[in-house]
Amino acid sequence: MVTLEQVRQLETKITKAIEYVNQVTGENKMLREKLESSLKRVEELEGSVQRFKEDQGRIEEGIVAALDRLNQFEDAIGKSLSSVQAMVASPVPVRPAAAPVQPVVPASAPVSVAPVTESGEIFNDIPEDPSPDAGETGSDELDIF
Repeated sequence: MVTLEQVRQLETKITKAIEYVNQVTGENKMLREKLESSLKRVEELEGSVQRFKEDQGRIEEGIVAALDRLNQFEDAIGKSLSSVQAMVASPVPVRPAAAPVQPVVPASAPVSVAPVTESGEIFNDIPEDPSPDAGETGSDELDIF
């Protein structure tokens, strides 16, 4: 037979079991809410990662485009510098003067003109002017003052 003591032990065990089930049910509910919150956060982070990847692709495209423009600029500068260097290296054509410049000689000074051959040589058989103004200094230099 079942004694009163056994029934009380059974009631105590049942009460403890009910409390344990209620505790586990509460923990289960809390864990499910936490899981749901974590899953929402994971979805948000996955969206952020996707946007980051898209932005990263656009950034890379922008950098490549900027580098291409920089290369074009560098090429243009290089061409410009090489054309300037070519212009500096090539002889500059000298334009002939419209009329030869004639020195101004005072009317009081005697002018001696040496005859010139067709090849541009000067005849040296004309004697020099022995004027007193030609100050010989004893050297091959002429005193012009």
